[in-house]
Amino acid sequence: MVGMISASIAPGFALLAFFYLKDRFDSEPLSMVMRAFVFGVLLVFPIMFIQYAFTAEGIGQGPLVSSFLLTGLLEEFFKWFIFLYVIYKHVHFDNHYDGIVYGVAISLGFASLENLLYLFAHGIEFAFTRAIFPVSSHALFGVIMGYYMGKTKFSKKSSSHFLIAALFIPASLHGLYDYLLITITSNWIYVMIPFMVFLWLFAMRRVKIANELTANKKVVVFEDSDKQMF
Repeated sequence: MVGMISASIAPGFALLAFFYLKDRFDSEPLSMVMRAFVFGVLLVFPIMFIQYAFTAEGIGQGPLVSSFLLTGLLEEFFKWFIFLYVIYKHVHFDNHYDGIVYGVAISLGFASLENLLYLFAHGIEFAFTRAIFPVSSHALFGVIMGYYMGKTKFSKKSSSHFLIAALFIPASLHGLYDYLLITITSNWIYVMIPFMVFLWLFAMRRVKIANELTANKKVVVFEDSDKQMF
């Protein structure tokens, strides 16, 4: 039992620590990060209920609808909604990279409980592949969502399109991920590995940009305060 729980949650905490430590400036309070993580955990239950209801009624069970709507859009919408109404206006969300930390925390809270339930149902032998693919992909979807949430909050221009991007880019990538898994029945690893490499590169590019934007903001704030002294 202890081994099962450890194997389920360890990848999520490892990835959360990785992106948390990528913050080159003011690290977020751990209490806020864990709060976001717990909200992600709680999202599993309403999402599972909705997905079960559609499955029981036989609605939307084709690969395209199931992947892009009942999985990708549904799961990312709930994460996006929680981010928008719990994290977005909080005082600790005060620079671009913070969005990535909180986006990852929400996503990995969801992924960790989902992973635990999956391993209980199918066995601990799937722990490694689950860590490499589903758990990692949720973290990367969280990076992308958080990046565009940061752009929404701190952009000087109209930010409504960034808010839309924060939902639909991770939802589309999530849907594509599931669609590939459902439709490719043999040699799926040869498709999923390149897709995961692309996802990592795409997300890490946004980690770099978010840190650069945060650095620029810090410089501007420092210069403004320096001018006020004189």
